[in-house]
Amino acid sequence: MSLRDPAPVRSPRAALLVAALGTVLSLIAFTMTLATIGPTGSDLGAGVSGRTWILSSMSIGLGAALLTAGTIADDVGRRRAFVVGLAVLVAGSLACVVTSSVVVFVAARIVQGVGSAAVIASSLGIIAHAFPAGPARARASGVWGASVGTGIAIGPVLAASLDQVVSWRAAYAVLAVASVAVGVLALALVDESRMLEPRGLDLGGAALLALAVSSFLAALVEGRSGWDRPVVVGLALASAALLAGFAVVEHRSTSPMIELSLLTHPPFLAATVAAGVTGGGIIALMSYLLGFLEAALGITPLEAALLLLAWSVTSVVTALLARRIPPRFPGRVQLAIGLLVVACGQLTLTGVRADSTWLHFLPGLLVAGVASGVVNAALGREAVASVPPGRGGMGSGANNTARYVGSAVGVTVVAVVAARPGPGSPVDDLISGWNVAVVVTAAVSLVGAAVVLACRPRRA
Repeated sequence: MSLRDPAPVRSPRAALLVAALGTVLSLIAFTMTLATIGPTGSDLGAGVSGRTWILSSMSIGLGAALLTAGTIADDVGRRRAFVVGLAVLVAGSLACVVTSSVVVFVAARIVQGVGSAAVIASSLGIIAHAFPAGPARARASGVWGASVGTGIAIGPVLAASLDQVVSWRAAYAVLAVASVAVGVLALALVDESRMLEPRGLDLGGAALLALAVSSFLAALVEGRSGWDRPVVVGLALASAALLAGFAVVEHRSTSPMIELSLLTHPPFLAATVAAGVTGGGIIALMSYLLGFLEAALGITPLEAALLLLAWSVTSVVTALLARRIPPRFPGRVQLAIGLLVVACGQLTLTGVRADSTWLHFLPGLLVAGVASGVVNAALGREAVASVPPGRGGMGSGANNTARYVGSAVGVTVVAVVAARPGPGSPVDDLISGWNVAVVVTAAVSLVGAAVVLACRPRRA
């Protein structure tokens, strides 16, 4: 029996539009705090630790729930998971609007991450159901990849603009309204799809994975205040133990969340590594860029958000054009070349001085944007193609888990490297740290390109 629901899709283009819009909203939610961390932290009375949690909290929700959400979407219905995810995103956004507590705001951001995880994981499953493998799905994957860049582009600009006109809270209200609208569109335009033979949810594996990822990311957040503190060491050890328990449970389970044998499957490994280094490399660096420009060079949050468009908008355009890449360049090669060019773009962002202007960053952002578009389009396609038929939600969940866990790790590494004290003034130390952080994240992209290229498919 086929694992793919054979029912015809009423409107594949409508399904693609809704899936892309949901992904855009999820990335808007993910990036909007980058441009408004200053006023948000001041309004909530957050100190250094509180602001760190504000920036990292949504990554915890995403990383903990993505793989579980993908499995649920495949079994209970991708449209259902998509709509429920939007409803959770609305609830988290409204809580962000009304709260005056740092703790509640961080909890609401985690809730936003959980909702976005369901949206992102089910969106690629919706696309895989609507478009058969081949050129049509390649074009649809390019649109999905463009939606990732679109959300990254809109989030900081929207938040910074509304903060200047109304308040930083207005961005969360707009996000809630837009999420309701997309949910209504999903119910009206998207056909329900699921596996014909559901595997069932591995509750033990889901709980262990969520706790392992949450503990790991919490250790990274707390580690910025001191890596040898008991709470950090305890969280790290707990994460390792929980991850080991997850592996044991998955090995014994009759319906595992993820087939551990896929980790030895070269296409799956290549897509997962590429997603992880994308998060730990270019996304981590871009997440730090906005705050760096304001603190070191005196560029306003809105101006910094507009400069970031050179990377994000360029990636959108390239992702849409990536379907024109000749078929003789398979997804693995596209990912490897894309990561290599991303690293080249990153390296041109070094050499910053106290008198540097925004023009210093423009060429590197454009180069990295072109390559990021190719990578995003290929990741959307390879995440589904590298798993068994009918398991698109699982492939999407695993791929995006790697992306956002990599991002959380990368942001922590960049913050530690860039903020290290030195012999100069605070601004000089910050600029020196940035130049080192650029090299470190470029190295992550280069190593990722080499690993992806080495994941050659086995001969039959």
